[in-house]
Amino acid sequence: MNQHPTTDQITSLIQEGEFFKLKELLKKFEPAEVVELIEEEEEREQLIIFRLLPLQLATQVFEYLEIDVQRHFLANLSQDKISDILNEMSPDDRTALLEFLPDDFVKELIQTLSEPERKVTLELLGYPEYSVGRLMTPDYIAIRESWTVQQVLDYIRLHGGQSETISLLYVTDRRGVLIDDISIREVLLADPSKQISELMDRRFVHLQTMQDQEEAIEVFRKNDRVALPVVNDEGVLFGIVTIDDILDIREEEDTEDIQKLGGSQALDEPYLSIPLMGMVRKRAGWLVILLIGEMFTATAMGYFEEEIAKAVVLALFIPLIISAGGNAGSQATSLIIRAMSLGELSLGEWWRVMRRELATGLMLGAFWAWWACCAFCCGRAYTPTNTASTTGRLALRSVFRWSALCCGARCAALCCRCCSSASAPIRLLHRRLSWQHS
Repeated sequence: MNQHPTTDQITSLIQEGEFFKLKELLKKFEPAEVVELIEEEEEREQLIIFRLLPLQLATQVFEYLEIDVQRHFLANLSQDKISDILNEMSPDDRTALLEFLPDDFVKELIQTLSEPERKVTLELLGYPEYSVGRLMTPDYIAIRESWTVQQVLDYIRLHGGQSETISLLYVTDRRGVLIDDISIREVLLADPSKQISELMDRRFVHLQTMQDQEEAIEVFRKNDRVALPVVNDEGVLFGIVTIDDILDIREEEDTEDIQKLGGSQALDEPYLSIPLMGMVRKRAGWLVILLIGEMFTATAMGYFEEEIAKAVVLALFIPLIISAGGNAGSQATSLIIRAMSLGELSLGEWWRVMRRELATGLMLGAFWAWWACCAFCCGRAYTPTNTASTTGRLALRSVFRWSALCCGARCAALCCRCCSSASAPIRLLHRRLSWQHS
């Protein structure tokens, strides 16, 4: 098996000016391998490598590159090269790229497209930002129920190369209304003379053009599909959404939720690309809220001033108990947010969650008190009797009180973090209201 040259060897060929040799070598690479190679190189070498790629391979590579690298290429490649790549890109990937670019630049790029591609691009960009319409591609195979299997196979041979996928075929009527979908496996195994209507069961799963992308993720998960048709309110087939786009959206949503779970606003850009002041603004708000919450801890400590004055050693317990309360809050937040993302809980069940967490907090507080008592008993032999007795009573009383406070802190942390990170239902409602208003 031939082994591809390393990054150092590629860089050496560029420095030596062996562009023809490098061009021949790059033809043997898979798109994912070229993407990895480009991302490891400096900006100058990235451009050289990309310019040497054949158009089809360059288009596939461009679709997989990070948005920052794509922007760099668009700013430095020739107008003809950009036009060729954009026209060759699949409509859904092209729309995803244009969403991240400034409006003026988008207008310039749209003008470089051919008339059919420009029409498709403007149509997809016309859908709301987080709708399924932004994800779909109009490249699919539509057939008629009156066709025979042989006619369908002949049609696929002629037009299948332009389709995003041929794993599923979509049966439509003369008005373009979707009436069924059939897997390519059924067609391949059927008698060539059999009509498509004999293979149909008229049961299919579909998405709506104005449906939220998060809902589409759930539909894909429940039905285990690699592609789903997208229809309008009248049932007319407008396009399809494939699993690769759904995985990208799933990654974006998970990244956003994890960032909010950590107590900050979601970052709209990669970590190293976002401006410093933008990072500060997104993190400062929730830090202020958490700081206000910590002030309640300082207030609570005032109730233990006498106990601490009698036995200063009790001050050693304070960071331990505060830390335990914070850890308990993090546990609860992680468990509940995950349950909400899986649909096991909804915002309407908050009281059930609160009761459960209150009971759990009290039980954990009792466990902490018992553990502190055991720790005290084990170390009693090394402490003078009077001091041990006094410290023991104070420690047990303080730990029990602090356990109750930690239970409250646990619930407070749960509420704050849930408001920060369990935003999917709220975000979905906000999008629907904004679409209706527009």
